[in-house]
Amino acid sequence: MRIGELCSVEFLLVGASLLLASTPLVAQSKGTVVEQIVARVNNEIITLSDYQKADQELKDEVNQACQGCTPEKIQAEVKDQEKDLLRGLIDAALLVERAKDMSINVDNDLIKQLDDVRKQNGLATMDDLRKAVEGSGIAWEDYQTEMRNKLLRDNVIRQEVAGKMDISPDAVKQYYDAHKQEFDLPEQVVLAEIFLSTEGRTPEEIFSIRKKAEDLHNRLARGADFTQLAERYSEGQTAKDGGVIGTFKRGMLDKTLDDAVFKLNKGEITDVIQTKTGFEVLKVVEHYQAGLQPLPVVQDKIQNQLYMDKMQPALRDYLAQLREESYVLVKAGYTDTAAVPGETAIQEVAPTPDAQSKKKGKKKLPLPTKSSGS
Repeated sequence: MRIGELCSVEFLLVGASLLLASTPLVAQSKGTVVEQIVARVNNEIITLSDYQKADQELKDEVNQACQGCTPEKIQAEVKDQEKDLLRGLIDAALLVERAKDMSINVDNDLIKQLDDVRKQNGLATMDDLRKAVEGSGIAWEDYQTEMRNKLLRDNVIRQEVAGKMDISPDAVKQYYDAHKQEFDLPEQVVLAEIFLSTEGRTPEEIFSIRKKAEDLHNRLARGADFTQLAERYSEGQTAKDGGVIGTFKRGMLDKTLDDAVFKLNKGEITDVIQTKTGFEVLKVVEHYQAGLQPLPVVQDKIQNQLYMDKMQPALRDYLAQLREESYVLVKAGYTDTAAVPGETAIQEVAPTPDAQSKKKGKKKLPLPTKSSGS
């Protein structure tokens, strides 16, 4: 990712657990609160089920990232991250509310992203995607709401934080001079892929898949954007990252792939390659020759590193500013590790419609009322 581009909120707030944030509506009957409310951010609420869902997703994420770790290590990591769990949910709600204040509209982006998900999963229609989502146990409206909220958060960060950051050429040069040992590398390549699976397919289907792979290769040869095609057509986990699969030294890949990629320069692509599981086209994103890499070769990497080093504290400062301008109320017994002076503990509050009027200073908030389930 280059300067000015946006990392996802999930990556930028590692430890804050924005990855886990969702805001389903609270089920209510007249005069009765069905769910406990853990926190309120202006007129948005975070329910106990939101919190429990986030906690379970955190545990699943730690287990996935720490495969092979002892149960004690996994438990310690979960406990360490759980302390910021509510902070992450509140941060997410603050960003969504800010997007509403800015009148950000992501309807077109949402349609495009849903369509990309449909294509990546090989589904013919949007109705097929809806059925697949509901078949996995997720309500279609909740699925769209969570995706919409992520787009809103990303837009706020892009405009309010990322767009105001600048990495100067002098800063890049200073980092390079101070960290030259990092850039004394063996020969290696950074690769991206467009992969089409053939597992479980008939010979006729495999023939069609090969034709599709060749068509994609021809489009690339005519100048089509590799990242966009990978996001839209590649199958597997790398599609969401534009097909990027990582950095490889000579000998780390199968010999056929090794021979194909190491003869290429930066930006070049392979022919269609058949593997045991499908067809793929590989792009050499970077090709580092052995030895100390010249500054022009690694300056993008340095810019990205400096960008990320600045982004985390800048985002936390921005979120602190949002908190100063907002009302954040947290139920007694829960901890918000980013609380600012003056935030109030609550027993329970009922949700209200978004306030239409905006005034300077903190947003106007109805007083909390007593409810059952405290």
